[in-house]
Amino acid sequence: MANRSYLYSADSLPNETEIPKGIRCISEHNGDVPLAHQLMAGRGTTVVPSMIWNPPVGIAADYADGAALLRDLLHAVGKGLEGDAEFAECVVRTTTHLEKQQAKYFVLEAGEIVSMTDGDPAAAVRRLASEDIPDAVANAEAAIAGRNDDWLASVRADWQWHFASFYSETLYFSFPD
Repeated sequence: MANRSYLYSADSLPNETEIPKGIRCISEHNGDVPLAHQLMAGRGTTVVPSMIWNPPVGIAADYADGAALLRDLLHAVGKGLEGDAEFAECVVRTTTHLEKQQAKYFVLEAGEIVSMTDGDPAAAVRRLASEDIPDAVANAEAAIAGRNDDWLASVRADWQWHFASFYSETLYFSFPD
């Protein structure tokens, strides 16, 4: 089984009794919670009940602000990849999909990723929301402002891992209308 991180959009948040209506699929990424997912879940980040699993391992965030942060970082990364047609196509595919699937919130489902260790999945998601995502956001903000060139160079060197996730209207876990 490929352990994946899943990213969705919705106009309301999941709660203990129900999942939102009209969930839109954004992206899935094998083996990790990639930088792109962390940044999109990086504004107004809060732990919510999962739409897929029983433990509270969902993370919600503001869609517009998270998408803007990702777009700004893609622009900064692109300044060093001007001749890379594959990167340019990735940016177009990503931003077009984000515009199409726009909603009020992002909902990040990292249950498969945090369950790969023997630890408590809920605690791992709380750590992701309170430490890892804020660290990624701080690094991205500094890089966008021109104050984190080494980090930006490392992201640029491995941009496929950070940004080239599977963006689609249908993910492994999709929700009927």
